[in-house]
Parts: sequence; C-alpha cells; structure tokens
Amino acid sequence: MTEKKLLNEILDYNQEFVGKKEYEKYQTTKFPKKKMVMLTCMDTRLLELLPKAMNFSNGDVKTIKNAGALVTHPFGSIMRSILVAVYELQADEVMVIGHRDCGMSGLKAEPMVDKMLQRGVSEETLQTLSYSGIDVYQWLQGFDKVENSVKHSVDIIKNHPLMPNDVVVHGLVIDPSTGKLDLVVDGYNK
Repeated sequence: MTEKKLLNEILDYNQEFVGKKEYEKYQTTKFPKKKMVMLTCMDTRLLELLPKAMNFSNGDVKTIKNAGALVTHPFGSIMRSILVAVYELQADEVMVIGHRDCGMSGLKAEPMVDKMLQRGVSEETLQTLSYSGIDVYQWLQGFDKVENSVKHSVDIIKNHPLMPNDVVVHGLVIDPSTGKLDLVVDGYNK
C-alpha cells in the first residue's frame, strides 16, 4: 500500500467536511463584522493563537498574511489588499501585528540565496534579476527589531497616497508563546 500524499489527504477530508455540512458553522459575509483589516505574519504559531488572543471569530476581520507582517512596497499586493478591504469591504481600521521570535528578524539574504543556488536557481537568473534592477539581497533581507518593522509598515499604510485620512492604523507585537500583545502604535492618537 502506498502512502497518501498530503493533497490526497486534504481532498479526502474535504469531501467528508462538505458531505457532513461542517461548513455551516463558519458561514458569514465577506464584510468584516469589526470593520478591520489585519496584516500579520504567516508564522504557524499565530494561526489559532492570534485570533483567540484578540477575541476575533470567523467573519470578524479581514486577515492578510506574509513573512514578517511587512509592507515592503507601497504598490505591492499587500497594500492593494489593504486598500480593497478599506474601499470595497468596509474596513475602517487597519492593524499591523508582528511577533516576537519572527523568522524575518535578523534574516540575512546570503544564506537563502545559497539555498536557492543549491536547489537549482542559476547564477545567471540572479544576474538577470540584478540587471533588471531587482536587488534580490535587499528584497530578501529581514529586519533587526520587530517594533521598528511594525512602525515602518504602519507608516507606509498611514501615509499611502490612496489611503483615506479617516482610516485608523494600529501597530502591535504578539508573543507567540503567551499571546500577550504589546502596543507599538496607537492609531487613535494621531
């Protein structure tokens, strides 16, 4: 008997989930009840902990996740998602939530580029990107202090030319061991 692949396990479970109508307890609208969009890290420790620590349930907030809860480009997909949440999905507050012990904290690009090369990305590809004006080493660089990273993302969001002035932007840091939140930027104090 061959071992099942993860995808097959997921699809088998999903068929049972749908068949038993387990989805019914999760049904809600596309509009966040608490009128908030949250940018946080993709860290696995935050999947259930963060919403529980903040008293959020399914349907309460729009959630955007990426490595480090970073807005690295003012016209990238993260900022676009935040603007969609504000203009199309009725969010009037934004919360950036970084976390202690983040993998992006102290991340150096060189070891990751070495791993890329070991896994088949060619040196020529990296050179092509460089010639095209993309500094892969800068793009992959992490941050030194999570509080500064959160402040930076809050600043980009708050000062974005397409962000309405009446949208409040907060910044917090959560401890993934305890769920304790530390306030970094209180968006109500402009």
